[in-house]
Amino acid sequence: MMMFLSNSILWIKAFHVISAIAWMAGMFYLPRLFVYHTETTPGSAESERFKTMERRLLRAIINPAMIATWVFGVTLAWLTAAYEEHWFQAKFALVVVMSGLHGYLAGRVRAFAQDRNDKPARFYRILNEIPPLLMVFIVILVIVQPF
Repeated sequence: MMMFLSNSILWIKAFHVISAIAWMAGMFYLPRLFVYHTETTPGSAESERFKTMERRLLRAIINPAMIATWVFGVTLAWLTAAYEEHWFQAKFALVVVMSGLHGYLAGRVRAFAQDRNDKPARFYRILNEIPPLLMVFIVILVIVQPF
């Protein structure tokens, strides 16, 4: 039984990392699409192409990857009792922040889809820096486990 559980944990961990990589790839790319989208004329063919790209990225990659990351992560935390560790609690807080940012970006996709963007490209350039920073801190917490 212990061998089965140990092997299962490794598989769950692998799928957690794979889904987190996919989630982060989308989170890095979506704000960059917004930067380019702000430079188009609403209703133009180029703007409509960005709307399609943003919607597909969110629905086909970012949303499923976030859900999978949460499912595998919560499963790992439960099976390993990592939730008792302080490094995990800090990581969890940062993942909640990342999830909130995900929700915000999903709202921006809807705003762009309705030609209601009210933010300049500079805003999205700055916003684009947040997911990588969160990811750096999350990875350090997981690998180094500083506390």
